[in-house]
Amino acid sequence: MSELTRFSVSLEADLLKAFDQYVRAGAFATRSEAIRQLLHESLTRKSFSTDGALVLATLTLVYEHHRSHLVEKLLMLQHEHCEQVIASLHVHIDGDRCLEVLVLRGRGQELVRLAETLRGLKGVHRGELTLAETVLSPNELANAIHSPPEHPHPHADPHRSASLSPTISAHRRQRHQPRPRSQRSSP
Repeated sequence: MSELTRFSVSLEADLLKAFDQYVRAGAFATRSEAIRQLLHESLTRKSFSTDGALVLATLTLVYEHHRSHLVEKLLMLQHEHCEQVIASLHVHIDGDRCLEVLVLRGRGQELVRLAETLRGLKGVHRGELTLAETVLSPNELANAIHSPPEHPHPHADPHRSASLSPTISAHRRQRHQPRPRSQRSSP
C-alpha cells in the first residue's frame, strides 16, 4: 500500500451535509474512506472509457416496458452488439417497470458507448454501468467464464444429487416421481 497523504477540500455547507449523509448511509468508517472509494470508482470509470482495456461489466437498466417500441429497441441493440452482450437477466418490478441486467464483455470504451446508447433511450429511467477490469484475451475470457479455475474447496453440483445433502436428494427424487393415484387430486 502506498503512503497516505493528507489534503483539504473546500465544499459548500449543503454539499458537505449531503456527503455526510452519504457516508452514514454507506456505513463508511470515515469521510476519507468514502472519498477514497468515490475516487477509485471515478478514476476506474474514466480509465475504462478512455483506453482499450478488455473488461467485463454489468449494465443495470430500469425502464418502462409500455413505452412505445422501447423493448424492441433494447432487444435490437443487444442483438446488434451480441459480441459484447453475453448474458441478460430480466425482472418485472411492477405493472409498468422492468429491471434488466446485462453482462457485457469487450473493450472499455466500447462498453461505455453501448451503455450510453441504451441509457439514452426514451423510457429508460436508470442505467448503471459497473466495470471490472481483466487482462485476458476474448478467447481466454470466454474460457474463464465457462470453465472457472479449480478452487481448493468443493462446490456442490446442483445437477448431481450425490453432491447434495441426503434430505435435498430425497426431496428431489420424490418431486420427480409420479404420485400414486390415491394421492392425486380429483378433477
